[in-house]
Amino acid sequence: MTLAVRVPRELSARVPAEQRGPGLDRDAVRLLVSHGTEVSHHAFRELPRLLRAGDLLVVNTSPTLAAAVDGRMGHARVVVHFSTLGDDGRWAVEVRDPDGAGTTRARKSSRARSAPRKGGGRRAGVPADAEVVLPGGVRLVLEEPLSARSARLWWARVSGPSVLGMLRVHGRPIRYSYTERDQPLSVYQTVFAVPSADGSGSAEMPSAARPFTERLVARLVSRGVLFAPVVLHTGVASAEAHEPPYPERFSVPGASARLINGVRAGGGRVIAVGTTAVRAVESAAGPDGVVRAASGWTDLVVTPERGVRVVDGLLTGLHEPEASHLLMLEAVAGRAAVDRGYEEAVRGHYLWHEFGDVHLVLPAKTTHPERCDGNQE
Repeated sequence: MTLAVRVPRELSARVPAEQRGPGLDRDAVRLLVSHGTEVSHHAFRELPRLLRAGDLLVVNTSPTLAAAVDGRMGHARVVVHFSTLGDDGRWAVEVRDPDGAGTTRARKSSRARSAPRKGGGRRAGVPADAEVVLPGGVRLVLEEPLSARSARLWWARVSGPSVLGMLRVHGRPIRYSYTERDQPLSVYQTVFAVPSADGSGSAEMPSAARPFTERLVARLVSRGVLFAPVVLHTGVASAEAHEPPYPERFSVPGASARLINGVRAGGGRVIAVGTTAVRAVESAAGPDGVVRAASGWTDLVVTPERGVRVVDGLLTGLHEPEASHLLMLEAVAGRAAVDRGYEEAVRGHYLWHEFGDVHLVLPAKTTHPERCDGNQE
């Protein structure tokens, strides 16, 4: 799915909302609400009155890691983005070039530094068996691409001290070129983040939850809105190619599964906070729509053809017009709704990316008494 809209560069959110002026907090962003093709404009702080008692928000509690670290590959300076820890102890990593402006760019194809493909072609960017030297005595050997469809991410064998320990000391949050400057890791943690017992987490922030504050969560609870925590440790996004997501670790606890099923049985709406929450809960749902406790790896890609079994709505950031995540939005609300919402977002000068505004995507309004709009106090 590719949208017809063009997003001007000036609509990229370059700094977090709380840094745009005195007295602002994370929730000082805008909220676009789509009920099917009917669109309305709000402040994010209005969310409690846009939901109703009995609605449930599924939230991802994965913490964000300082997953970017400087290194060397031969004589070249590189930046390694750590994506996912495999069951065999290897890490999926992306090796990128520093761009001279504090961020990175994808490594270009080069016969001198590319490994042969099966069939005689060349893989872009890095050679197999290349070694990357990192701070603290950590070394990576790149063994094989994570997927046959792309050589962006590689499985790397690690030697030396713990990667997670190295990242805590030498790492920084992954940052892309549309942002203005480096930010501390705390800026990339959501209010729902819970440290993992083994130190694992997400390579990139589950950013749809970023505008929530403790005060806003308290207002939602007092409104009667419920919360179901799940975990999905997000990998490194495809900033240039907009590839579908790779397999990621997830967990849906039994208590959350029971709560989701109970809300659905009672006619409440299950609204996922972010595409990561959708992927987790839909991975735990059977063909009958019943959610069961589950954990492990998920390779689920939610598309309009697959549809959604559990999720009634999605609170999400604004994605690039080519992003694969838009297929998930279409699965929830339909293509016409997504087209209409994004046209309004551009027309209304909403801000894009992880520090930007957010979009609440819901099915078209209905007059059924149990599925009515939640605007009424």
